[in-house]
Amino acid sequence: MMDMSGAQSETMRSRVRKVKALKAKALDEVRFFRSWVENPLKTGAVSPSGPHLASKMASFVTPKPHAHFVELGPGTGVVTKALFDRGIGHKDLLSVEYSEDFCHLLKARYPGLNVVQGDAYALKNLLQSPELAEFGKNGLDGIISSLPLFTRPEEQRKQLIEDALELLKPGAPFVQFSYALVPPVKPEPGRFAVTKTDWIWKNLPPARVWVYRRVH
Repeated sequence: MMDMSGAQSETMRSRVRKVKALKAKALDEVRFFRSWVENPLKTGAVSPSGPHLASKMASFVTPKPHAHFVELGPGTGVVTKALFDRGIGHKDLLSVEYSEDFCHLLKARYPGLNVVQGDAYALKNLLQSPELAEFGKNGLDGIISSLPLFTRPEEQRKQLIEDALELLKPGAPFVQFSYALVPPVKPEPGRFAVTKTDWIWKNLPPARVWVYRRVH
C-alpha cells in the first residue's frame, strides 16, 4: 500500500509540474503576442522560439572558463535557457532586450543574469558604457541573436553584423535565426562568411540558423 501510495503521489506531482509548465508557456505566448501587437517592428514574431530551434542556436557556442557571450533580443528567455543548458554560466552571459516587460521577466526568471534594457543595434556603444566596459573587454566568445532582422533596412542589418563581428574574438560566431529562404545579410568575400543549418521543421514556423564569422 505504501509503495502504491508513493507511486500515486509521484504521478500527481508529475502532472502538477506539467500543468505548471503548460501554464508558463501559455503566459509567455500571451506576453509575446501582446508585445508584437504593441510594437511589431521590434518584436518581429508573434510567439517565442521553440526549444528545438533554441537548442540548435546554443549548439554553436562553446562554454569555457572566463568566456563571455551576448544574447540579443532574448524575449521570454527560451534561447537563454538553452544557453544555460549548454553550460554557459549566468555571469558569463549578457542579455540585451528592448522591452522593459521582458527585462523584468528575465531578471525574475533567471536570477543573477546580466540583463540590459537597450537597443541591440547600438551594441558597440552599450559595451563601451562604464557599467559594461569590463564585460568582454578582451573580445566576446559568441553573440546569439533572435532579432527580427528583416524588419530593418539592409544597410542597418549589415552594420549590425559588422559591428558584432568586430566585438567577437577571431573565429567566434554570430548566431542568428530567421524564417526566410535567404540570409539576413549576404556574405562579404574577404570580410565575413555565413553558413546555414537545415530547416528546423519542429519549430513553428519552420526556421533555420545562420552563423556568421569573420574571414581572416
